[in-house]
Amino acid sequence: MSDMDETRLGVWLAANVAGFAGPFAIEKFAGGQSNPTYRIDAASGSYVLRRKPFGPILPSAHAVEREHQLIAALHPTGFPVARPYGLCEDAEVIGAPFYIMEMVEGRTFWDGALPDMGAIERTAVYEAIVDTLAALHSVNYEAVGLGEYGKPGNYFERQVARWSKQYRMSQTDDLPEVEKLIEWLPRTVPAQTRTSIVHGDFRIDNMIFAPAKPQVLAVLDWELSTLGDPLADFSYFLMSWVTEPEG
Repeated sequence: MSDMDETRLGVWLAANVAGFAGPFAIEKFAGGQSNPTYRIDAASGSYVLRRKPFGPILPSAHAVEREHQLIAALHPTGFPVARPYGLCEDAEVIGAPFYIMEMVEGRTFWDGALPDMGAIERTAVYEAIVDTLAALHSVNYEAVGLGEYGKPGNYFERQVARWSKQYRMSQTDDLPEVEKLIEWLPRTVPAQTRTSIVHGDFRIDNMIFAPAKPQVLAVLDWELSTLGDPLADFSYFLMSWVTEPEG
């Protein structure tokens, strides 16, 4: 059983997802997604539902509508994202806005150290990740209809301001280290020299890989995506080289 009205969901799926046919079963994925994610197994195949959390949320957070807009723009280009099937902005259906996309079957690597692989295989996986990031940053965002997806400049300044604001709105303790960051970062952000689509959370466990080869089949979790400086994605990804793997 799921935590939503499956009858109303079934009616919406039949009316809005091409080729959908029931009956269906729905199960919540384990893991720490900030936007709860579910697997739907139906007579017509398997799908994924991604919704906003129920209840009050911070302004601009958990924007599944933006996620759907982005994957709908990227999928026709051949960039590896799940095929989108439909967006429901009516919170009355299941209690929150949601979208439906295809279920991409493959491997997920939760430990970026890839301890079960040899060096050659690990290298191939990470080269595939880097190639995927380069492909994302090479997409002509205006040509695919994402020219208004984000503000084109001052990405680092806007990120610092946004996250400082989000921190203040959900702050529970006084942390001197964070206060130092909030003071230091605005004074030291680098100038932006390029604009591209940025993922915002580009790391190995946000990708699905082919079962038997080092190929990225789908990049997931586009909640933080926008238009910004590609160096932000790249430097965030590089953190996996210097931080301890956390499983």
